[in-house]
Amino acid sequence: MRFDTSQHMKLGQHMKLAPRMIQSMEILQMPSVELEERIEQELESNVTLETYEPSADEAALREQREEQARADREAETPLNVEGDANSAEDFARLDSFQESEPEAFENDHETGTPTRAMEYEPSTYSRSRNAGERDGKMDAMANTAARGESLSEQLLEQWAIADVDEDLREPGKTIISFIDADGYLHTDLEKIRDSFPADKPKPAKEVMERALLAVQLFLEPPGIAARDARECLLLQIDALIQDPDATRSTAVIESLQRARTLVEAHMDDLVHNRIPRIAQKSGFTAEQIKEAMEQMRRLTLRPGGLLVEEAPQTIFPDAIVEYDEDKDEYFAYLNDNRIPHLRLNREYAMMASDKATAAPDRKFIRTNLSNAQWLIDAVRQRRDTILRVVKVVVAAQREFFDEGPQSLKPLPMTQVAD
Repeated sequence: MRFDTSQHMKLGQHMKLAPRMIQSMEILQMPSVELEERIEQELESNVTLETYEPSADEAALREQREEQARADREAETPLNVEGDANSAEDFARLDSFQESEPEAFENDHETGTPTRAMEYEPSTYSRSRNAGERDGKMDAMANTAARGESLSEQLLEQWAIADVDEDLREPGKTIISFIDADGYLHTDLEKIRDSFPADKPKPAKEVMERALLAVQLFLEPPGIAARDARECLLLQIDALIQDPDATRSTAVIESLQRARTLVEAHMDDLVHNRIPRIAQKSGFTAEQIKEAMEQMRRLTLRPGGLLVEEAPQTIFPDAIVEYDEDKDEYFAYLNDNRIPHLRLNREYAMMASDKATAAPDRKFIRTNLSNAQWLIDAVRQRRDTILRVVKVVVAAQREFFDEGPQSLKPLPMTQVAD
C-alpha cells in the first residue's frame, strides 16, 4: 500500500449569495403577517429604528397621488446587499442623504410631522387610515365567535350520560382523552393503562377492552375511537345496519352488508379500485360491488371532524385587484396598512455624526443605523417588486378576471422578469 500527497490547481466559477442578499430575498417572500412580526422584532432590538403615524393631511395627499408614481420610479437607490452588514458604503449612503437633504433629519416632534427621507410608508394605493376610523383590532375581537367545545369535551359529555357499567366509567374517560382530532385512537390500550395514576389501581386488560367497545358503541358520531381506517368504516356501516330509526329496503340492507364484507376482507383492493379482483375473490358481481361502494360514499374517514369544525384561517392578501368600470380595466394596489411606518430616529442619527459621542457608542449607533436603513430599503423594495409583479400578472391575465379560471393562461417567471 502506498500513500503520497500532491497539489493541484483548479480554476472554477462559483456563485455565492451575500448574507444581505439572502435576507432581502427572505423579506421579499414573506407574507405581510410574517413581515409585520419581523419588523416588530427589529423594533425591539434596534434602538435607531422607530415607527410614526402620518398626519391626516399627509394621508389625504398620498390618496391623491397617481397610481404608478412610486412603483415604477426609475431613479431609485439600489438596495445594498453586499456581504459586510456594517460596511462603510452603507453608512456613506446615510451621510450623503444627510448632506443632500438635511431636512430629512429634522422633524417637528410637537406637531408630529414625519421625516421625508429614509422612511417607509405603506403603499400610496392602500386605503388610508383616517383619524375617525374604527379600531380594526377591536372590531375583529368583537366579531370573533366564542370558542366552541373541543372534541374531547363533547365526547366526555356524551360519556357522562351513557348507560354503561360503573367500572367502565373511569377507563372510558381515560380512553377519550387519547382520541385525536380526527376521532381516532392510535394509542395502544396497554399504554393507556400505564397512564393511570400510581395511587389508583390499574383496570384489567379485559376492562379496558370493554370500555373501548362501550366508547365506540355509545358515542356519536359512529367511527369515534376507531384504531384505523378499516375499523372506522366498519363501525359506521354497523351503525347504519343496526339503526332502529331508519327505514330501509331489503336491497339497501344487503348492499350495506356487502359493503361491510368489502371493507373487512378486501380493503386494499377497494382502495386501489380493483373491482375485477374483488369480484373474483368475493363472488359479488361488478354491479353489486359498485352499489356497495355507492353506499360507502356516505361514510367519513374523519368522524371527529363532524363534531368540531376546523377554524377558518384568516388570510391577509399582499395585493388587491379591483375593477374600474369607468376605464374598463383592472387595477392593483398593495394591502400593506398593517405594515407600520418606519424611519430612523433623529436623535441617534445626530449622535452618530457628533464627534463628542464616545467612539464605541458611535460605532454601535452607526451599526444600528445601517441595519435600520437597510431594513427600510428592503421593505420598500419588497413593496415595489410585489406591486410591479402584480401589475404584470393583471395585464397578462385579463381574460381570467373577466371569464374565470378556465381562461387562465401560462405565465412563465421569465416573462414576468422581462
